Amino acid sequence: MEFCCNPVILCKNNRRLLNPGASGLGYGKTMVFTLHRYIFRELFKVFLLATVALTLIASMGSMYRPIQKYGVGPQQVFQLLGYFLPIMLTFVLPMSALFAASLVYGRFASDNELDACRASGISFTTVMYPGLFLGVLVSITTLVLSFHVVPAFVHRAERTIKANAEQILFRNIQRKGYYAIPDNRYRVFADHASAETDTLQGVVIIETRDGGVTKLITADAARIEFETQKNFNEVTITAKDVFQIDKHGRQAYMASLPVRSTFASLLTDDIKFQRIDDIKRIQADKLHFYPIREVAYRCRAQLAIEMLAEQIRRTLSAGQYFEFVGKDRKVLFTAAGCTATSKDYIVELEGPIVLVELHKDLGTVTARWDCQRGRIQLESADRPDATLDLILDSPRHDRGDFKGIAQKHVIKYLPLPRNIEEILTEDRLLETIASLDSETPPVAEPSETLRALKRQVSRKIERTELEIGAEVHSRLVFGLGCSLLIMAGIALGVVFKGGHLLTAFGASSIPAAALIIFIMTGKEMTKNPSMSMMTGIMVMWAGLVVLGASVFFIYRRLLRT
Repeated sequence: MEFCCNPVILCKNNRRLLNPGASGLGYGKTMVFTLHRYIFRELFKVFLLATVALTLIASMGSMYRPIQKYGVGPQQVFQLLGYFLPIMLTFVLPMSALFAASLVYGRFASDNELDACRASGISFTTVMYPGLFLGVLVSITTLVLSFHVVPAFVHRAERTIKANAEQILFRNIQRKGYYAIPDNRYRVFADHASAETDTLQGVVIIETRDGGVTKLITADAARIEFETQKNFNEVTITAKDVFQIDKHGRQAYMASLPVRSTFASLLTDDIKFQRIDDIKRIQADKLHFYPIREVAYRCRAQLAIEMLAEQIRRTLSAGQYFEFVGKDRKVLFTAAGCTATSKDYIVELEGPIVLVELHKDLGTVTARWDCQRGRIQLESADRPDATLDLILDSPRHDRGDFKGIAQKHVIKYLPLPRNIEEILTEDRLLETIASLDSETPPVAEPSETLRALKRQVSRKIERTELEIGAEVHSRLVFGLGCSLLIMAGIALGVVFKGGHLLTAFGASSIPAAALIIFIMTGKEMTKNPSMSMMTGIMVMWAGLVVLGASVFFIYRRLLRT
């Protein structure tokens, strides 16, 4: 890069200056404009080349995790690469601009063009305008990328993976023999997988909770269905000719069994990938954020079971039958007592148990059952509309014209009592959970399991609020710091003009590293519940203040010399 600061040579191609009537002021303005144009052109060339090189290197590394974890196919790699590009640019653009500023201005000073400009009456402050413009441009771009573009593109990448969720499942089974559903609750094994018909052959499904196996399901075949929602995903595995064993050794055979699992977004269940409008929505309604909703629904399930057990005990103590109204029948039962368990969302019924099934519309008795053991189990804790299963072990039955003993009798799809559902609606759920520590809790004696789940909900909400504060302020500090970093690169490029060209960039990287350290330290302090959120935020902004003071000190010494 060669600059010539002779006013006549710099402006010889400017037609306006060929006019003999042009003033001296016109000469000066045009010369400065031409100088700025040349400097910015050199800055932009180096900036563009550095951006392309660094982005390609970083993007290749970013694709490793989706390919390894989700089994993304080759045809999706380049599509996802485009979606992950803004993430790379958020970090690459400031470094590329810093590299360009220190290199171009270092070369500008080492070739004595800066001295020539000063001799022509052009101050150093005027010469640095193109670099300052680049710094402001990079700051604005970084802020727009981090607050709007990056989350939007990550959500597009999420939709791409969702659209191919079934292919990913079948590809994993074909390659590894199994697929772990992302919620870590179910693991599906199969001898053969057919993506064309969405079916599996020779299926084994293992359900785990709290690190232990709770259920083993074997089936001759199964069909896979994915349903993608905005904030979560649901997979349904409908198994045929099912043999099931639970952790207590209880066995059952069913002709068909649907296994449903709800799991979070694969990429977007983190605050750092949330758009600014989503962040505002989460602040207004915490259930909008899946990690909070997941824990809140588990707490809701346990609370529903304990409220149900309490309601059954009151009804039975009054000598009455407890009633469920299902889709196709009414169920009345009485028992010696009941207890809500601390796991698996079950109400254990104590014998003797007498159960009567009635036709829903006619009210006539269709069957009578009696046994010594039974239970009521919530089908799923992941859905707000989950229904109940009423299970009787080894019951005797009387159908009027036929009597006998069954190994097991299961009545599915029984809804929760209406008064319990009204208390646990989504708009009141967090308020109801918070009231467990009040003087009038929704259940008379909350179990320790329920209290522990309530504490988990509170901690998750608190942590999410801290993460929101940390993320928003870190984006602002990093975006605004880009301009100061590039100004530091310009000054250090001039200071180290006598050394190697990369010496200035190396020296300029020190303030950048310091700013990143301040941001990361502040984020961790902000996320720490034992510390005040303002402490971490102040540390992040302190990094920007220190950087600004350093730049001011460097320029003050530089302008003196």
